[in-house]
Amino acid sequence: MNGQPLSFDALLPTAMARKAENAGVEKANLGFWRMSVLALLAGAFIALGAVFATTVTTGGIGVLPFGIVKLLGGLVFCLGLILVIVAGAELFTGNNLIVMAWANGKVSTGRLLRNWVIAYLGNFVGSILTAYLMFVSGQYTFGDGALGLNVLNIASAKVNLGFGQAIVLGIFCNALVCLAVWLCMSARTVTDKILAIIFPITAFVAAGFEHSVANMYFVPVALFIKDLAGPEFWSASGTAVANLTQLTWGNFFLANLLPVTIGNIIGGAGMVGLVYWFIYLRPLTCPQVETETTEAVLGGPDRMA
Repeated sequence: MNGQPLSFDALLPTAMARKAENAGVEKANLGFWRMSVLALLAGAFIALGAVFATTVTTGGIGVLPFGIVKLLGGLVFCLGLILVIVAGAELFTGNNLIVMAWANGKVSTGRLLRNWVIAYLGNFVGSILTAYLMFVSGQYTFGDGALGLNVLNIASAKVNLGFGQAIVLGIFCNALVCLAVWLCMSARTVTDKILAIIFPITAFVAAGFEHSVANMYFVPVALFIKDLAGPEFWSASGTAVANLTQLTWGNFFLANLLPVTIGNIIGGAGMVGLVYWFIYLRPLTCPQVETETTEAVLGGPDRMA
């Protein structure tokens, strides 16, 4: 292969950074329609992970320890990012890593923001369409309405977060999401990618961190249930619309999605993307000295020996 020996060894961080930079350039230059459809798919993929998580955790609280329920929910939610990474899609939160190419001058500010805006809006459309279709499917009535009640409780908790609290929970969430994407840069196989995704994503869900794109499913599907479900659901679930006064579209956008998005950008672009750019990609005064020092510490070139 161009004179280079074939290797299945994982890439080391310096090579991962170059790979992330190249991926950022490619993403930033995608055509409008291709990017839009890939963004819509990413929203649907993350929503499917959320569907899996709400289904698996239904009925668990009070039967299993709280932490075990959260762990199971996080483990199955990994489906979303696995689909995004392996099948290919444009996820706003993961695309925060494009800042690595932007900071190195390979991507303009306009191209960076273009990608983020198209990805964000496409993710929203994909997520909310999936939420509406799941409502129409009647899945929320499964388990004598227990699944729908779980959906309502999850969404209610999200819209009742404090603004600053939601920002911080968003910061830690996307730090872990972008670390999962970053780890995938070292992968050589699909198995590598799946294993790299599982622990960071399970951790953010189990810890209760906030993901803007996931919330584009979690809250709207609950709002559809609140606004459109028939009386038989409310009778079976044992709750009432009167108990959900804070669950509104206004609170979804202003009390949850806005602060969580701000936090996601800080955590993904700032705490992961710019940090790894600073370590591995920033222009160096003495690049030769830096290269020799890095190879001396790592014991060789950018592959695991």
